[in-house]
Amino acid sequence: MAGTLWMIGMMGSGKTTVGEIVADLMALPFIDLDTLIESDAGMTVAAIFYAEGEAGFRRRESVALAGVAGTECVVACGGGAVLSRANRDVMTASGTVVWLQAPVATLAARVGDGSGRPLVSGDVAAGLQAILGERRDAYDDAASVAVDGDRPPRTVAEEVVAWLRRS
Repeated sequence: MAGTLWMIGMMGSGKTTVGEIVADLMALPFIDLDTLIESDAGMTVAAIFYAEGEAGFRRRESVALAGVAGTECVVACGGGAVLSRANRDVMTASGTVVWLQAPVATLAARVGDGSGRPLVSGDVAAGLQAILGERRDAYDDAASVAVDGDRPPRTVAEEVVAWLRRS
């Protein structure tokens, strides 16, 4: 693998969990983009959304994404990182993009009541369905490969590594 391995997908798709396992299997550093943003900002993603709105968070996200692009590592992106055409271009130019897919029912079960997730509240499944509808084309545009994330994380990670080794 040359460059950055970008893990994209909806919240609850397993980007962080699978990404950590992939990084371990490939002996690469792992970066959770949201954690990096929180560290740089000195506040949580939810607090950034509250203080700066989604646009402020997305600006921070683009800066963090560009900052790690091209490094030999595995990066779990926030679910909305693909909304920016510039972000998608950075990802595709600097490495390989893996889209972890899962049914909305699985995503909703993993997300729970949506606590700490500024874009979902109330009917979490309906919110996730709406967000997926808005993002599906962007995920498809960015992805080098789409992988079924509705399985045990280790199984998904092993499939990603096997795909990378064949590519």
